[in-house]
Amino acid sequence: MKRKIIKIDEALCNGCGMCVPNCAEGALQIIDGKARLISDLFCDGLGACLGNCPLGAIEVEEREAEPYDEKKVMEHVVKGGENVIKAHLKHMLDHGETEYYNQGIQYLKDNKIQIQTEEPKEKIKMHGGCPGSRTVDFSNNSENDKEKSVGNISSELQQWPIQLHLISPMASYFKGADLLIAADCTAFAMGNFHQDYLKGKKLVIACPKLDANKEVYLDKITALINDSKVNTITVLMMEVPCCGGLIAMVMEALRNASRKVPVKSIVVGLRGEVVSEDWV
Repeated sequence: MKRKIIKIDEALCNGCGMCVPNCAEGALQIIDGKARLISDLFCDGLGACLGNCPLGAIEVEEREAEPYDEKKVMEHVVKGGENVIKAHLKHMLDHGETEYYNQGIQYLKDNKIQIQTEEPKEKIKMHGGCPGSRTVDFSNNSENDKEKSVGNISSELQQWPIQLHLISPMASYFKGADLLIAADCTAFAMGNFHQDYLKGKKLVIACPKLDANKEVYLDKITALINDSKVNTITVLMMEVPCCGGLIAMVMEALRNASRKVPVKSIVVGLRGEVVSEDWV
Protein backbone atom coordinates (compact mmCIF):
# COMPACT_ATOMS: atom_id res chain seq x y z
CA MET A 1 0.00 0.00 0.00
CA LYS A 2 1.08 3.62 -0.48
CA ARG A 3 1.25 5.65 2.72
CA LYS A 4 3.22 8.33 4.58
CA ILE A 5 6.50 7.15 6.06
CA ILE A 6 9.79 8.80 6.98
CA LYS A 7 12.76 9.05 4.65
CA ILE A 8 16.35 9.59 5.88
CA ASP A 9 18.89 11.37 3.69
CA GLU A 10 22.05 9.38 4.45
CA ALA A 11 24.25 12.06 2.87
CA LEU A 12 23.01 14.61 5.42
CA CYS A 13 22.77 12.33 8.45
CA ASN A 14 25.81 12.46 10.74
CA GLY A 15 24.60 9.75 13.15
CA CYS A 16 24.12 12.12 16.10
CA GLY A 17 21.15 10.02 17.31
CA MET A 18 18.99 12.97 18.40
CA CYS A 19 16.06 11.57 16.41
CA VAL A 20 16.12 8.13 18.08
CA PRO A 21 14.57 8.98 21.51
CA ASN A 22 11.86 11.04 19.79
CA CYS A 23 10.49 8.04 17.91
CA ALA A 24 7.92 6.61 20.33
CA GLU A 25 7.67 3.41 18.30
CA GLY A 26 11.40 2.60 18.38
CA ALA A 27 11.52 2.60 14.59
CA LEU A 28 14.88 4.42 14.44
CA GLN A 29 18.31 3.11 15.35
CA ILE A 30 21.88 4.23 14.68
CA ILE A 31 23.48 1.55 12.50
CA ASP A 32 26.90 1.94 10.89
CA GLY A 33 27.01 5.58 11.94
CA LYS A 34 23.68 6.55 10.33
CA ALA A 35 20.07 6.76 11.49
CA ARG A 36 18.09 3.89 9.98
CA LEU A 37 14.42 2.98 9.81
CA ILE A 38 14.55 -0.58 11.09
CA SER A 39 11.12 -1.58 9.78
CA ASP A 40 8.26 0.01 7.84
CA LEU A 41 5.91 -1.77 10.27
CA PHE A 42 7.09 0.45 13.13
CA CYS A 43 6.80 3.87 11.41
CA ASP A 44 3.41 5.55 11.79
CA GLY A 45 4.37 8.36 9.40
CA LEU A 46 3.31 11.11 11.84
CA GLY A 47 6.76 12.69 11.80
CA ALA A 48 7.42 13.26 15.51
CA CYS A 49 11.14 12.83 14.79
CA LEU A 50 11.31 15.59 12.15
CA GLY A 51 11.95 18.55 14.41
CA ASN A 52 14.74 16.76 16.28
CA CYS A 53 17.23 16.39 13.43
CA PRO A 54 19.63 19.36 13.49
CA LEU A 55 20.64 18.74 9.88
CA GLY A 56 17.17 18.30 8.37
CA ALA A 57 18.02 14.81 7.19
CA ILE A 58 14.53 13.39 7.90
CA GLU A 59 11.37 14.06 5.93
CA VAL A 60 8.02 12.37 5.40
CA GLU A 61 7.36 10.93 1.97
CA GLU A 62 4.55 8.93 0.47
CA ARG A 63 5.61 5.58 -0.96
CA GLU A 64 4.76 1.91 -1.10
CA ALA A 65 5.31 0.50 2.40
CA GLU A 66 4.02 -2.21 4.68
CA PRO A 67 1.07 -1.02 6.80
CA TYR A 68 1.86 0.29 10.27
CA ASP A 69 1.27 -2.56 12.77
CA GLU A 70 0.41 -1.49 16.33
CA LYS A 71 0.68 -5.03 17.67
CA LYS A 72 4.23 -5.40 16.35
CA VAL A 73 5.09 -1.98 17.78
CA MET A 74 3.76 -2.97 21.21
CA GLU A 75 5.77 -6.19 21.12
CA HIS A 76 8.80 -3.99 20.53
CA VAL A 77 8.15 -1.15 23.02
CA VAL A 78 7.22 -3.35 26.01
CA LYS A 79 10.83 -4.52 26.03
CA GLY A 80 11.79 -0.98 26.99
CA GLY A 81 9.72 -0.98 30.17
CA GLU A 82 6.86 1.10 31.59
CA ASN A 83 8.20 4.54 30.65
CA VAL A 84 8.68 3.53 27.03
CA ILE A 85 5.17 2.05 26.88
CA LYS A 86 3.67 5.23 28.37
CA ALA A 87 5.62 7.43 25.92
CA HIS A 88 4.32 5.41 22.98
CA LEU A 89 0.68 5.49 24.13
CA LYS A 90 0.91 9.23 24.85
CA HIS A 91 2.29 9.72 21.34
CA MET A 92 -0.83 8.04 19.93
CA LEU A 93 -3.09 10.28 22.02
CA ASP A 94 -1.22 13.45 21.09
CA HIS A 95 -1.81 12.70 17.42
CA GLY A 96 -5.47 11.76 17.80
CA GLU A 97 -4.81 8.12 16.86
CA THR A 98 -7.32 6.72 19.34
CA GLU A 99 -7.81 3.50 17.38
CA TYR A 100 -4.10 2.63 17.60
CA TYR A 101 -4.14 3.71 21.26
CA ASN A 102 -7.01 1.32 21.95
CA GLN A 103 -5.17 -1.47 20.13
CA GLY A 104 -2.16 -0.81 22.36
CA ILE A 105 -4.30 -0.91 25.51
CA GLN A 106 -5.87 -4.16 24.32
CA TYR A 107 -2.41 -5.64 23.77
CA LEU A 108 -1.49 -4.79 27.37
CA LYS A 109 -4.71 -6.40 28.63
CA ASP A 110 -4.23 -9.52 26.52
CA ASN A 111 -0.70 -9.92 27.85
CA LYS A 112 -1.65 -9.04 31.44
CA ILE A 113 0.69 -6.02 31.53
CA GLN A 114 -0.59 -3.52 34.10
CA ILE A 115 0.42 0.13 33.89
CA GLN A 116 -1.44 3.37 34.59
CA THR A 117 -2.41 5.05 31.32
CA GLU A 118 -4.11 8.28 30.27
CA GLU A 119 -7.68 8.43 29.02
CA PRO A 120 -8.02 9.50 25.36
CA LYS A 121 -8.40 13.26 24.94
CA GLU A 122 -8.65 15.05 21.62
CA LYS A 123 -5.82 17.59 21.66
CA ILE A 124 -2.90 18.93 19.69
CA LYS A 125 0.63 19.01 21.11
CA MET A 126 2.92 21.58 19.53
CA HIS A 127 6.11 19.54 19.45
CA GLY A 128 7.89 17.63 16.68
CA GLY A 129 6.71 17.51 13.08
CA CYS A 130 4.18 19.92 11.62
CA PRO A 131 1.39 20.90 14.05
CA GLY A 132 -0.87 21.73 11.11
CA SER A 133 -0.82 18.15 9.86
CA ARG A 134 -1.43 16.37 13.17
CA THR A 135 -4.51 14.18 13.07
CA VAL A 136 -7.23 15.15 15.54
CA ASP A 137 -10.66 13.53 15.84
CA PHE A 138 -13.39 15.88 17.11
CA SER A 139 -16.30 13.49 16.53
CA ASN A 140 -16.48 12.30 20.16
CA ASN A 141 -16.81 15.82 21.56
CA SER A 142 -19.89 16.36 23.70
CA GLU A 143 -22.78 18.53 22.60
CA ASN A 144 -21.69 21.04 25.23
CA ASP A 145 -18.30 21.30 23.56
CA LYS A 146 -19.97 21.98 20.23
CA GLU A 147 -21.96 24.83 21.73
CA LYS A 148 -18.68 26.54 22.56
CA SER A 149 -17.89 27.03 18.88
CA VAL A 150 -17.24 30.57 17.67
CA GLY A 151 -20.45 32.49 16.98
CA ASN A 152 -24.01 31.25 17.34
CA ILE A 153 -23.76 28.40 14.82
CA SER A 154 -21.92 25.24 15.83
CA SER A 155 -19.15 23.90 13.63
CA GLU A 156 -19.76 20.42 12.19
CA LEU A 157 -16.08 19.80 11.49
CA GLN A 158 -15.17 16.38 12.93
CA GLN A 159 -11.44 16.08 12.27
CA TRP A 160 -8.14 17.78 11.42
CA PRO A 161 -6.35 18.19 9.04
CA ILE A 162 -8.70 18.65 6.10
CA GLN A 163 -6.46 19.65 3.15
CA LEU A 164 -6.04 16.65 0.86
CA HIS A 165 -2.24 17.01 0.72
CA LEU A 166 -2.08 16.89 4.54
CA ILE A 167 -4.56 14.15 5.44
CA SER A 168 -3.53 10.56 6.10
CA PRO A 169 -5.92 8.12 4.41
CA MET A 170 -5.11 5.67 7.22
CA ALA A 171 -6.35 7.98 10.00
CA SER A 172 -8.81 6.00 12.10
CA TYR A 173 -11.67 8.48 11.68
CA PHE A 174 -11.86 7.84 7.91
CA LYS A 175 -12.64 4.14 8.34
CA GLY A 176 -16.18 3.43 7.16
CA ALA A 177 -16.94 7.17 7.06
CA ASP A 178 -19.22 9.16 4.80
CA LEU A 179 -16.69 11.39 3.05
CA LEU A 180 -17.20 14.94 1.78
CA ILE A 181 -14.64 16.07 -0.81
CA ALA A 182 -15.21 19.81 -1.17
CA ALA A 183 -13.65 22.36 -3.49
CA ASP A 184 -11.98 25.09 -1.44
CA CYS A 185 -14.45 27.81 -2.44
CA THR A 186 -17.68 25.99 -1.60
CA ALA A 187 -17.68 26.70 2.13
CA PHE A 188 -17.37 30.44 1.42
CA ALA A 189 -20.18 30.44 -1.13
CA MET A 190 -22.67 28.38 0.91
CA GLY A 191 -24.09 29.80 4.11
CA ASN A 192 -25.49 26.36 5.02
CA PHE A 193 -22.28 24.43 4.32
CA HIS A 194 -21.85 23.09 7.88
CA GLN A 195 -25.42 22.24 8.76
CA ASP A 196 -26.60 20.80 5.43
CA TYR A 197 -23.48 19.33 3.82
CA LEU A 198 -20.69 18.76 6.37
CA LYS A 199 -22.78 17.41 9.26
CA GLY A 200 -22.09 13.71 9.89
CA LYS A 201 -19.27 13.53 7.34
CA LYS A 202 -15.49 13.55 7.35
CA LEU A 203 -14.03 16.33 5.22
CA VAL A 204 -11.19 16.82 2.76
CA ILE A 205 -10.75 19.96 0.67
CA ALA A 206 -8.86 20.57 -2.57
CA CYS A 207 -8.62 22.97 -5.51
CA PRO A 208 -8.39 21.09 -8.80
CA LYS A 209 -7.08 24.21 -10.59
CA LEU A 210 -4.40 25.56 -8.23
CA ASP A 211 -3.17 22.56 -6.21
CA ALA A 212 0.00 20.80 -7.35
CA ASN A 213 0.89 17.07 -7.41
CA LYS A 214 -2.58 15.82 -8.25
CA GLU A 215 -1.14 12.31 -8.60
CA VAL A 216 -0.87 12.33 -4.79
CA TYR A 217 -4.54 13.31 -4.59
CA LEU A 218 -5.49 10.42 -6.83
CA ASP A 219 -3.49 7.96 -4.72
CA LYS A 220 -5.02 9.27 -1.49
CA ILE A 221 -8.59 9.09 -2.72
CA THR A 222 -7.95 5.55 -3.98
CA ALA A 223 -6.53 4.63 -0.55
CA LEU A 224 -9.58 6.13 1.17
CA ILE A 225 -11.76 3.84 -0.96
CA ASN A 226 -9.63 0.68 -0.73
CA ASP A 227 -8.01 0.85 2.69
CA SER A 228 -10.24 3.06 4.83
CA LYS A 229 -13.31 1.66 3.07
CA VAL A 230 -15.25 4.91 3.13
CA ASN A 231 -18.98 4.33 2.93
CA THR A 232 -19.99 7.11 0.51
CA ILE A 233 -18.31 10.04 -1.23
CA THR A 234 -19.99 13.39 -1.79
CA VAL A 235 -18.15 15.75 -4.14
CA LEU A 236 -19.08 19.41 -3.60
CA MET A 237 -17.76 21.78 -6.25
CA MET A 238 -18.38 25.18 -7.80
CA GLU A 239 -20.07 25.60 -11.20
CA VAL A 240 -16.91 27.12 -12.74
CA PRO A 241 -15.37 24.81 -15.39
CA CYS A 242 -12.06 24.17 -13.61
CA CYS A 243 -13.89 22.69 -10.62
CA GLY A 244 -15.02 19.78 -12.78
CA GLY A 245 -11.55 18.36 -12.31
CA LEU A 246 -12.52 17.37 -8.78
CA ILE A 247 -15.27 14.95 -9.76
CA ALA A 248 -13.11 13.68 -12.64
CA MET A 249 -10.34 12.86 -10.15
CA VAL A 250 -12.74 11.03 -7.84
CA MET A 251 -14.16 8.99 -10.70
CA GLU A 252 -10.64 8.06 -11.86
CA ALA A 253 -9.78 6.96 -8.32
CA LEU A 254 -12.96 4.89 -8.27
CA ARG A 255 -11.93 3.18 -11.52
CA ASN A 256 -8.50 2.43 -10.03
CA ALA A 257 -9.93 1.14 -6.75
CA SER A 258 -10.62 -2.50 -5.95
CA ARG A 259 -14.01 -1.71 -4.42
CA LYS A 260 -16.92 0.51 -5.37
CA VAL A 261 -18.66 3.20 -3.32
CA PRO A 262 -21.63 5.47 -4.14
CA VAL A 263 -20.57 8.93 -5.34
CA LYS A 264 -22.80 12.02 -5.28
CA SER A 265 -21.90 15.11 -7.31
CA ILE A 266 -23.19 18.50 -6.11
CA VAL A 267 -22.54 21.63 -8.19
CA VAL A 268 -22.82 24.99 -6.42
CA GLY A 269 -23.53 28.37 -8.03
CA LEU A 270 -21.46 31.46 -7.32
CA ARG A 271 -24.05 32.74 -4.83
CA GLY A 272 -24.25 29.43 -2.98
CA GLU A 273 -27.31 27.93 -4.66
CA VAL A 274 -27.31 24.25 -5.65
CA VAL A 275 -27.22 24.03 -9.46
CA SER A 276 -27.35 20.21 -9.65
CA GLU A 277 -27.22 17.21 -7.34
CA ASP A 278 -26.85 13.71 -8.78
CA TRP A 279 -25.55 10.24 -7.90
CA VAL A 280 -22.97 9.38 -10.55
